Amino acid sequence: MKKSAFILLSASIVVLSGCIGLTVTDTPSLLAPGYTRSEVLGFVAGFATTFAAVPDLGAMIRRRSSKGMNPTMAAIMGAFQILWIWYGLLIVSRPVGLWNLIALVTNSFSVAAYFHFARQERRKNT
Repeated sequence: MKKSAFILLSASIVVLSGCIGLTVTDTPSLLAPGYTRSEVLGFVAGFATTFAAVPDLGAMIRRRSSKGMNPTMAAIMGAFQILWIWYGLLIVSRPVGLWNLIALVTNSFSVAAYFHFARQERRKNT
């Protein structure tokens, strides 16, 4: 089985190495001429991942409770979003920088809301 997988992989590499002319080139967007197609795609893709934390934040605010929220996860996500913002600046990618900046703010609100509601819950229990 390993030999046939190696042969298939080798053949695939040989075939794909001849496909350089089939690569997609990044062109200006028809919808937003100041941006390239990859930037428009980046803005659209980033939208969904950026607002992934909003339902948890909304639920926490509606319940007025910190139950079900993991502040460690949100803090870790925030730390890595800072790295993504830095990466977006390094590669001069507006979508990467913008969406991760918005996601960082959203996660900051989630962590702040968690600590606010957790403090209120501790006061009620004492």
